[in-house]
Amino acid sequence: MNWRATCHVIHGDEIQIEQVILNLVCNAIEALRESESNRREILVRTSQDEQLIVVDICDTGPGINADDVERVLDAFVSTKDEGMGLGLSISRSIIEAHGGRLWVEPNPDCGVTFYVNLPTSQDADS
Repeated sequence: MNWRATCHVIHGDEIQIEQVILNLVCNAIEALRESESNRREILVRTSQDEQLIVVDICDTGPGINADDVERVLDAFVSTKDEGMGLGLSISRSIIEAHGGRLWVEPNPDCGVTFYVNLPTSQDADS
C-alpha cells in the first residue's frame, strides 16, 4: 500500500499562535479553580482538513453567563474579578490577523469550549 502523509502548515507567527493557545488553556485552568464540581477536566483537541487546522479547548468549569458569551471576546470585558479583559480580545485579534476565527460556546452540561480555526496551506515538501 502506497500512501503519503500530507502536511498542512500555518503561515504566520508561531509564537503568537502559541500565546493564544496558552492563554486559552490558562483561562480554562483558572475556571476550574472556581468550579464547585468534583469534575475538573480540560480537553484540548486538534484536527485538520484540507483547509483548516482546528484547536478546541474545552473545560468543565462554571461556564460563562449567556449574556457574556457574545461579548467575552471584546476588549475590556472580563468574567474575572481581577481580569483586565484584554487576553481574549488580543487572542481573537491574533487569530483574525492570521486569517482565522476564535469563538466560544457553552457546553451542554458545564463549562465552555473555545474554538480556534486557522487556514492552512499544503506543504509540498512533506
